[in-house]
Amino acid sequence: MTALLNILAIGLLLGGIYALVSLGLNLIFGVIRIVNFAQGEFVMLGMYGALSASLAMGMDPYLSPVVVMPAMFILGCIVYRFILRPLQGEPMMQIFATFGLLMVIENGILGLTGGIGQNVSSFISSVSVRIGPIQIGLPRILVLVLASVATAALWWCLRYTLRGKAIRAVAQDRKAARLMGIDVEQIFMLSFGLGAAFAGLAGCLLAPLYTLSPQIGMNFIMPAFAVVVLGGLGSVPGAFVGGIIVGLTEALSGFYLDPALKHAVLFMVFIIVLVLRPAGLFGVSGAEEVGLREQS
Repeated sequence: MTALLNILAIGLLLGGIYALVSLGLNLIFGVIRIVNFAQGEFVMLGMYGALSASLAMGMDPYLSPVVVMPAMFILGCIVYRFILRPLQGEPMMQIFATFGLLMVIENGILGLTGGIGQNVSSFISSVSVRIGPIQIGLPRILVLVLASVATAALWWCLRYTLRGKAIRAVAQDRKAARLMGIDVEQIFMLSFGLGAAFAGLAGCLLAPLYTLSPQIGMNFIMPAFAVVVLGGLGSVPGAFVGGIIVGLTEALSGFYLDPALKHAVLFMVFIIVLVLRPAGLFGVSGAEEVGLREQS
């Protein structure tokens, strides 16, 4: 029983990681309809941002989002304005552009660091919490908690703020939104910037848990795509629930079957869900709006 509880706890915490990484990816797709292959590299940049803040200012990685998130937001706006906006109306070219951006960022960091692994330490890295018979590292609990808070905050902003309603309007029908006086291109740039900022937040929170390398973004991008599609494209709560499902599936299959088969099992579940419910668990067939894809 204790072993099962440990596995469930590991899966839940891993799901928090995937949910946090997927949040920005889902926002970008839900609003702009772009599959951003560079999202994993944005997470990697967030990790290196936390490392840079630690080295330059002595800032703890869990405080570095106050610096890294605005920087990643600006980077996201620049990427959209100068790379993706000129390709507006060419969705396949935009996808290829994000893949090219992936290679540029990865190889750029590789050239700067020489591919040498780096570690970021925090004052809570070695702290653990005992919950009944389970011993859990505090950094992983913090990731799950902040993933929950970030999901709730984004959902609330999209539903109740004026700018959030504008984002939802553009996601639902960009032509009608333009006729209502909404600056659609500005909303696209804002959404891409927010998606990059959430990736930066994920990178800062994950930096103490992983050894940093230029290729680390690839560890997150494939599970993140599975999370987004499972939860429902464009659904903010779906990204969180999908992350938990993916984390639990990986943990349980890795323990009861074989760690080498965990991704195979994950994508088998992925295929089954798509066959039974193509819109995803929280998706509504034919709907595209962000934050409104929850089932009633």
